[in-house]
Amino acid sequence: MHAVRVDKLRDELRKHKMDCAILVPGPNLRYFTGLHMKLSQRITLAFFPVEGEPALLLPLLEWPQAEKALKTQAKLYTYRDEEGPDRASAHLMRDLKLQGRPLAVEFHQMRILELRHIEKHASGCRIAGVDDAIHSLRMIKDASEIKDLRKAIELTEMLLKNTIAAIQPGMSEREVASTFQLELLKTASDGVSFTPIVASGPNSASPHYQPGDRTLQRGDLVTLDCGALWKGYPGDITRTVAIGDIDPELEQIHEIVKEANAAGRDACKPGVAAQEVDRAARRVIEEAGYGEFFVHRTGHGLGLEVHEPPYIMEGNAQELQPGMTFTVEPGVYLPGKGGVRIEDNMLITSTGAETLTRFPQELIRL
Repeated sequence: MHAVRVDKLRDELRKHKMDCAILVPGPNLRYFTGLHMKLSQRITLAFFPVEGEPALLLPLLEWPQAEKALKTQAKLYTYRDEEGPDRASAHLMRDLKLQGRPLAVEFHQMRILELRHIEKHASGCRIAGVDDAIHSLRMIKDASEIKDLRKAIELTEMLLKNTIAAIQPGMSEREVASTFQLELLKTASDGVSFTPIVASGPNSASPHYQPGDRTLQRGDLVTLDCGALWKGYPGDITRTVAIGDIDPELEQIHEIVKEANAAGRDACKPGVAAQEVDRAARRVIEEAGYGEFFVHRTGHGLGLEVHEPPYIMEGNAQELQPGMTFTVEPGVYLPGKGGVRIEDNMLITSTGAETLTRFPQELIRL
């Protein structure tokens, strides 16, 4: 599987007249090699030449893990802390003959540290971005990726259900978020997809609010946006619950957002432009008179990054294709009063779309 991905990357490099792609630890490195590494003060670089075997520059202390986890054929060049990476890098880049060549790097992931290091040892190289080419490959999920996404979503729904069952008036937003994370620790997941969002009362009018010390009160709407990771793939689900009786306008908004969510999901089909899904969801909210309060895009791709292409937004004419996975998450946010968001995870199939999430969308009353 990983060898096939590397071959497709080489095809993209040839298409763009680039001789080698150079990746840093992160989602792209994991996608092509299976290595789950994080950026650190020690330089790690993976090289994927159009011709020849890939190569990996890494600290010697990372070698045992890399050799065990690597799912792509690659020659390893290691260095010790006391000597630094220069000697190994010079050797690697001479072997690959990268001096003066067109090289493709990750503009969204690579630091100046790695870029200057490459320029130092591949003198005269010409640097371009590889991000768009890689995203075009990663947007179409294979069967193993879809399986892992399904598991992540299943875990997320179980944890969300348990968290909602534990909610009581008087709990703080932080306590609710901690409940989700404590429940997650009981599972075999990789961790959270992102820090859970728990926004209560007027705070729910802020889409990316971070949990604070406010306590949940009767009459509150509470937005819960959370996700669990499985083998690097994320669930990402949002539901809004009510603590007792709530303002009738907030109840009405919940119904409008639920209709907008359904309209967006119904618009998901192969060949449909991503912006048409946004338009379908947004139209429902605009016709109900709340268009100015839907302040973000309708969705984003899901994969090794919790936010990645395709972006479901106005201006994105990219056609949806089988294997694409993304969120549909319309919302309405009334400043000072409260907000609602309902988020589901979608898979484009050969004949239409599948809603991967199964969690009820009706307003949950506590």
